[in-house]
Amino acid sequence: MSYIVDYKNVSKIGLESSPVAEALAGLRANEARYFMNKYKHEFTVVPANESQETLDYVNRILKERDLEFAAKPLETSRFQVENIKFAYVFFEDGLEVNVMYTVDNPKKRAVGFKLSEGMEVPKELEGKFKFARQKSKLAGTIRGSYFVIKGEY
Repeated sequence: MSYIVDYKNVSKIGLESSPVAEALAGLRANEARYFMNKYKHEFTVVPANESQETLDYVNRILKERDLEFAAKPLETSRFQVENIKFAYVFFEDGLEVNVMYTVDNPKKRAVGFKLSEGMEVPKELEGKFKFARQKSKLAGTIRGSYFVIKGEY
């Protein structure tokens, strides 16, 4: 069942099994606030076990960098706003993977990684990416990185 993320009243619904559930819920709410403010789009998530197509899509793109995460995916989100397709996967360990795929501009396509406050850098990303820090009222300190997508998806 889908769930519209409320960024005003942050909830751990769907993320309870995460050891950093509160920080991950804040990270998810941070994304919801961004899409509402920038695009007037309601950020909706679906349990990962109901969204295999989105998981397959994100995993196909991650293969560009030989990345496959051991952590359990909890939720996904996939939608298009204007000319940009977005896909999100929220993992149990506190990792968020997002794909930004501009339909008409191959130069503006990337995969982003965001780490919830309190989680370690996943071993799959250790030493491969440098992480920048960002402060968020909803999510505390977010560490993030990205890579540019080369292929067509």
